[in-house]
Amino acid sequence: MKLSAYTLFFFFLFSSSFYIRENKHEDFSPRLSRQRSAKIPIPSINPNDPFLLTLASVAAKSPEKLLNRPVNSNTPPYLDIFDSPQLMSSPAQVERSVAYNEHMPRTHPPDLPSMLLDGRIVYIGMPLVPAVTELVVAELMYLQWLDPKEPIYIYINSTGTTRDDGETVGMESEGFAIYDSLMQLKNEVHTVCVGAAIGHACLLLSAGTKGKRFMMPHSKAMIQQPRMPSSGLMPASDVLIRAKEVITNRDILVELLSKHTGNSVETVANVMRRPYYMDAPKAKEFGVIDMILWRGQEKIIADVVPSDEFDKNAGIRSAERV
Repeated sequence: MKLSAYTLFFFFLFSSSFYIRENKHEDFSPRLSRQRSAKIPIPSINPNDPFLLTLASVAAKSPEKLLNRPVNSNTPPYLDIFDSPQLMSSPAQVERSVAYNEHMPRTHPPDLPSMLLDGRIVYIGMPLVPAVTELVVAELMYLQWLDPKEPIYIYINSTGTTRDDGETVGMESEGFAIYDSLMQLKNEVHTVCVGAAIGHACLLLSAGTKGKRFMMPHSKAMIQQPRMPSSGLMPASDVLIRAKEVITNRDILVELLSKHTGNSVETVANVMRRPYYMDAPKAKEFGVIDMILWRGQEKIIADVVPSDEFDKNAGIRSAERV
């Protein structure tokens, strides 16, 4: 008949409790006999107690560890069957082993441009300097290789090849490089202006697929003539060469804007004589975009009196009329 682990454990437990190690004589006093013969209530035992489970497991696997108990042992009863306690780690080891946030991913998250790239989004959020051009062109080529049929979304918030104060930070070729890459794509290109699209950035905004060019209601678009970098101590002949190159770039920019906005070359050249700012409704009217991205915003703006008419009704004459 096979006994269970708990049966063996309680057998050894109660048999060892009546075993007297040092004083083996019997006390036959009537009072002690009555106390021993009395029935002692046994408290309820938790079957999930880890200490009892360990003892029961030892009793089932190695009964000799419980039977052959040492007579004069300094170890508390039954505690020698457990693993020896480990010394506490040093404070430095404890600090290195603590996980302060167990729910965070163990691997480093990808950078934001890579996460946007998974959604086929290319974000241009800086002036068009060589590092930005390199990244944007590489992302466009990768997305076309990944799937030449799915659309590509370009979000633009850039001052083009200049800074806000008008200082040149990049060559005009940076803007033309991204533009030529767009023209080579087989995918539909959805362009969205989310802040400002100035200069070459405005050209990129207008170069999206017709009907897929968008603008946030409070964004700004602006077209202006290319600027020549500081000549410094450059000889006069070199300054003239650079000036001719800037004029050539200006003519190319005018032709491309005329092509994508649907305006004549003369119209674009005329408004580009000075910086020409456009809010969302004016950019749509000029042909830079096709739609304003705000629910109900187009209707609200359409009900507002145009700025020229408002100035006329208010008796204000614009600087151009003066």
